[in-house]
Amino acid sequence: MKYLSLISAGALALVLVASPVAPLRADEGAALLARAELTDGQGKTVGVATLTQGEKGVIIKLELKGMPAGEHAFHVHESGKCEGPDFKSSGGHFNPFGKKHGAKNPEGPHAGDLPNITVAADGTCTAEVTATLVTLAEGKNSLLGGTGTCLMIHEKADDETTDPAGNAGARIACGVIQKVEPKK
Repeated sequence: MKYLSLISAGALALVLVASPVAPLRADEGAALLARAELTDGQGKTVGVATLTQGEKGVIIKLELKGMPAGEHAFHVHESGKCEGPDFKSSGGHFNPFGKKHGAKNPEGPHAGDLPNITVAADGTCTAEVTATLVTLAEGKNSLLGGTGTCLMIHEKADDETTDPAGNAGARIACGVIQKVEPKK
């Protein structure tokens, strides 16, 4: 079993995750980079995420500002579209393995299920997550394949059990994950 870690607002959380991602070839790794600019439903930029392929999955570094304080669900959604104000264009959670939602669900999790994040009273959040069930390389679980994927923040915390979305409420910020070409 693998562990998914999150550091947010000074807190450390560990989430148990099943099914490891395929190992990387020696020529992959740091050259696989992606970025997502997150906007709210009115199109205002509220943050950025940088994604880097690591040995144990995709490392997502998230920086937010101007967000509602409190605990919020954080997911990868199945479509690379972020059309506001409701972001329904992003589809459901990224789920290439056909699992149920939630790290606490015995039939889960979705590959796009990530730990909750905590936004401080000043509307900021800095978090780092290693998503062990996805990759930036080619494959069924690639965040860059098909119609693309996006990062989503919801209005409430994810209960990590209830299918299909953990009772997380409305979608309040979204960012399309886009490949970044390495500098030469």
